[in-house]
Amino acid sequence: MERHIDINRFDYDLPDGRIAKFPLAERSASKLLVWRGGEISERHFADLGEVLPAGELLVFNNTKVIRARIIMHKPSGARIEVFCLEPHDPADYERAFAVKGSCAWSCIVGNRKKWKEGYVEIRFELDGRAEYLRAWLVEDHGRECIVRFEWSADKTFGQLLEHLGRIPIPPYLNRESEEIDNTRYQTVYSKFEGSVAAPTAGLHFTPELIESMRGRGFEFEEVTLHVGAGTFLPVKDDDAAKHSMHTEHFEVRRETVAHLLARWGHITAVGTTSVRTLESLTALAWRIRTAGDPATERVIGQWELYDIPKEFTGCEALETLLAYMQTHDRECLKASTQIMITPLGYEFRIVEHIVTNFHQPKSTLLLLVSAYVGEAWREIYDYALAHDFRFLSYGDSSVLIR
Repeated sequence: MERHIDINRFDYDLPDGRIAKFPLAERSASKLLVWRGGEISERHFADLGEVLPAGELLVFNNTKVIRARIIMHKPSGARIEVFCLEPHDPADYERAFAVKGSCAWSCIVGNRKKWKEGYVEIRFELDGRAEYLRAWLVEDHGRECIVRFEWSADKTFGQLLEHLGRIPIPPYLNRESEEIDNTRYQTVYSKFEGSVAAPTAGLHFTPELIESMRGRGFEFEEVTLHVGAGTFLPVKDDDAAKHSMHTEHFEVRRETVAHLLARWGHITAVGTTSVRTLESLTALAWRIRTAGDPATERVIGQWELYDIPKEFTGCEALETLLAYMQTHDRECLKASTQIMITPLGYEFRIVEHIVTNFHQPKSTLLLLVSAYVGEAWREIYDYALAHDFRFLSYGDSSVLIR
């Protein structure tokens, strides 16, 4: 089937002054634009519990941003930046951070032309001892390379990144990462390392807000999707349907699927990464329904969800998935997705409401918002621009209720 999306229809003028370069002093002090069935109003994020329908189940993405940028040098002195994207060997995230001695990652290399051969390194001191981390180029795939790391310290790769790496704040902030980013470019509920970008809709939540919402009868659940660098990639082609989505790895636990099923029809996704994870579950369920197995080793395709019959509801999908996990005694499913949610007739099956920040012009995230609110995305963004809302990762928030 031929698909076309004119990305220029999703353009708007975003002055640099409207991009929030730093977080507010208080996380939940951000403004909240409320879009409810076409009506727009304005609150503060701390009022979210008064805005959402009572008793909703909010779904967080509990991924943790890693300090993925490492500044290394050639023996000659040339500065090389290595940006770790995803683990290659071992490829499993948990094992990749727990490994000692050596590992390989898929990386983007800055100043690549200066690094033709040999190793680059960073020398450092740990517990009074001189140590090193070295890196070699193993394979070159154009924009991305496979880089092999070796190190002397008796530390895991995760501990090394924590010690030597820098938080990869978005390029559009046009600044170096600072101390404040180490805590504020991380959600308060982040648990599992693996993202190179924060699930930013969640940055507004504080432990106090979560507790007060629990007290009002709201429920919370968590999924994990490791956010890739593709989040920052604008759509280059005029036809957005030709844009290739990056693969992102996610996992969901059986008890989460059971909770989602119990609250189906009352599910609020916190952020576009939670939306992508939840909606991807339908693809796994449809594979089970049609072939008896979720085939989790096969990436969920960019358009796979569009080919599933509309009659297959999110409720059925969750029932199918839960039954499979119970029958096969699976506590957790790990899979990967390239799902692209666009206004080309995308059917939301699991997500009922969305909490999300304001996104870049011509981005796949703006396409996702438009798939949910239709042409009203322009009214929402015009309102936000006219009423001093702050944009992008450290900016203000919106809640979308159809």
